[in-house]
Amino acid sequence: LFVSQAAITGESAILEKSSRTLGYGNPETLTQLENLAFMATTVISGKGEGVVLAVGKDTLYGSFAKPDAEEKTSFQQGANSIAWVMLRFIAVLVPSVFLLFGITGGKWLQSFAFSLSVAVGLMPEMLPMVITACLARGSLSMSRKQTIIKDINAMQGFGSMDVLCMDKTGTLTNESILLEYYMDVLGNESGEALDLAFLNSIYHSGVRNPIDSAIRACQTMPGRELHFGRLLTEHQKVDEIPFDYARKIVSTLVTGPEGENQLIMKGDIAHIISRCSHVAYRGKVLPMEDGGQSVSSVVNEMLQDGMKVIAVARKNVGQQTQIAPADEADMILVGYLAFFDAPKKTAKASVEALKRLKVTPKILTGDQTDVAVSVCRRVGISAETVVTGGELDEMTDSELRAAVEKIHVFAELTPGQKVRLVSVLEQNGHTVGFLGDGINDIPALCEANVGISVDTAVDAAKDAADVVLLQKDLGVLEQGILEGRKTFTNMLKYIKITASSNFGNILSIVCASAFLPFLPMTALQLLLLNLLYDVLCIILPWDNVDDEETLSPRDWSGKTLGRFMLSFGPISSLFDIATFLFLYYVLCPMLCGGMTYLHLADPALQLQYVALFQTGWFLESMWTQVLILHFLRTRKLPFLQSRPSAPVMCTTLAGIALFTGITFTRTAALFGLTELPHWYFGFLLIVVLLYMLLTTVVKAFYQKKYRELI
Repeated sequence: LFVSQAAITGESAILEKSSRTLGYGNPETLTQLENLAFMATTVISGKGEGVVLAVGKDTLYGSFAKPDAEEKTSFQQGANSIAWVMLRFIAVLVPSVFLLFGITGGKWLQSFAFSLSVAVGLMPEMLPMVITACLARGSLSMSRKQTIIKDINAMQGFGSMDVLCMDKTGTLTNESILLEYYMDVLGNESGEALDLAFLNSIYHSGVRNPIDSAIRACQTMPGRELHFGRLLTEHQKVDEIPFDYARKIVSTLVTGPEGENQLIMKGDIAHIISRCSHVAYRGKVLPMEDGGQSVSSVVNEMLQDGMKVIAVARKNVGQQTQIAPADEADMILVGYLAFFDAPKKTAKASVEALKRLKVTPKILTGDQTDVAVSVCRRVGISAETVVTGGELDEMTDSELRAAVEKIHVFAELTPGQKVRLVSVLEQNGHTVGFLGDGINDIPALCEANVGISVDTAVDAAKDAADVVLLQKDLGVLEQGILEGRKTFTNMLKYIKITASSNFGNILSIVCASAFLPFLPMTALQLLLLNLLYDVLCIILPWDNVDDEETLSPRDWSGKTLGRFMLSFGPISSLFDIATFLFLYYVLCPMLCGGMTYLHLADPALQLQYVALFQTGWFLESMWTQVLILHFLRTRKLPFLQSRPSAPVMCTTLAGIALFTGITFTRTAALFGLTELPHWYFGFLLIVVLLYMLLTTVVKAFYQKKYRELI
C-alpha cells in the first residue's frame, strides 16, 4: 500500500505502508511509522486491510479542526491594558475633583456633573475611530503591496510581531528542485551520466515527477541545446518498464547510433546498485568491489547536505527490442545525479531583512532534518542545532520554553507539534506570526497571533489565516511588516499624546479647583475642547513615520502609557497654572475694573470675569494640545529633522486658526466664551514657545532614560 501524506506533513514523497511489527526502540516520528495509515492521506497504489485505531477528533487529521474563536491576538489584550490604565487615573482624579470643588464651592450637584465631564475629558474619545482609521488605511496600503488583510486587527500583529514561524518549501525554496551535480562513481563530473538520465526522463511515459522536470530542463541550458537535440536524434525509444514503488526505478530501452539497443535505468541508489555487477569509470568497465562501499563514500556527503541523489546505470542488450524486469540485472553503474531544493534568489536577502527588522525567523517543517539544515545554511538561518519531532515529544514544557529561544530549526514535525511550538513562543511573551499554506498548517495558523497564508494555498488554510499574501515571497511579507509598524506607530501617537494632554488638563483643573472660586472651565467647554482636538487627530493615520520607528517590533499595551502620562502631562499643567495666575491677577482685573473676582460686587462683572478667564484657558489649552502633537509625534526635532505629512500640518494649523476664530463670533456666547484682547495672543505665544522648549528638554531626558518615546 503506497500513500501520500502531503495533507499531514506537507511532504510530497510517496511512502509504503505494511503490517510489519515495529520494535519499541524505533526512532521514527509518528508519521514515519510504516504500519500506521492516517485519515485524509491519499492512496497512490496497492491495497491494504487494517484496523481502525481512532476516529473523529482523536485522529491526527481530526485535531486540525479550527478551534473556537478565542482571544488569540494581542490586540484585544493590549486594548484592555490601555483601558485599565485610563480607568485607574479616572478612579483617582474624578473623586478628587468632586470633593475639592464640592468643599470649596458648596455646590455638590454641580460638582458631580463637572467630575463626570472630567472622566469623559480624560478618556481619548476618538480612540475607536482613530484606531479604526489607522487600521483601515494600513490595510488599504498593504493591498497595494500584494497583501490582503482579512482581519483588520492583524495590522497591529504585524507591528508587534517579533517571531515568524514558517515552512521552508515554497517560502525559502522554489516549488521545483534543481539538478546540482552529475558525476561518475567517484564524484567527478560526468556528461555520460547526464546524457543517459536525460534520455530516460524524455522517453519514459510514466508520471512526471520533479526529478524528471529538473533533468529535462537541462536541454535549455545555454550552449547545450544542440547537444541534447543531437542526442534525441541519434537515440530513439524502443521499449520501457514504468516506475513502480516496489522496484523504485524506471527503465527505458533506446537504440543507439550504431544500431545496438541500450537499457538505461535510473532511480533509488540502493535498488540500482543491487542490480549492478560492474561500474564504468573513464571509459573502462570494472567489476564492482565490496558490494558498493565506495558508492556510499561518494554520496553520503551529499545526502547529509540535504540533497536528493539518484543513480544511473546502463547495459547493452544487442538487438533485443523488448525488456522485462528480469533484464534489470548485471547492469553497469555509470554515476549519480544530485538534486537540490534550491533557495529562492530573494530568500537570503529576505531573511536578512527580517533580521534587520528584529523579527526572528524560525523554520517549522515536516521535511527531513538534512534537507532543512541544508536550506537554512544557504539562506542565513542558524541551523547548528536542530530539534526533531521525536526529540520534541520527549521535552517537558519548561525545557522546550528554554530551547525554543535558542534553536531556530525544527524538523520532522507533525501539525500538533507545530502548534505546541507556536504556543510556547507565545507563552514566552513573543508575538508570533505563522506562514503556512497546507491543511497541515491550519492548527498553527489558528494558534499564532498572526496567521499568514498565500493565494495559492488550499482554501481551508486561507480561511483560517488573518493575512493572505498574493506572492509567496518573504519580500512581500517584509513590506507588510513595515506597513504594520507604521500603522501601529500612528495609533500609539494618538493614544499617548492625547492621554497625556488630557491628563495635564485634568490635573490643572484639580489644582485650580483648590483655590478658584469658580470653575476654570465649564463641563460644556471641557467637552468642546476635547471634541475639537480629537476631530483634528483623525488625520493622524496619514502622518509620516520616522524610519527609526519601524526598525523593531512595538509593544501594544498600557505598560508605558502611565509613565508617559506622568512624564509629559504635568508639563502642560505647569503652564496652565502660569496662565491661571496671569488671567486671574492680570488680564481679568484689567478688563473688569481693576479688581479680582472676590472683590467684585456687580454680578455682570463677575460673569464677564469668569468668561474672560475660561476663554483664556480654553485657547491656551487648545493651542498647547494641538501643537504638542508635533513635538511628541517624533523622537527627533520636529519640523527640522522630522516633518509631519502635509495633511497633518495643514489640518492642525487650520484647526488652531478656525477654533481661535470661534471666540470672535457670536457662537462663542453659546459656550460661555468671549472675545479677548489681541495683546493676549502675544502672551499666549510666549507660553506656547516656552512649553515647546521645556517639552523638548524633557523628551530628551525621557528618551535617554527609557529608550523610547512613541
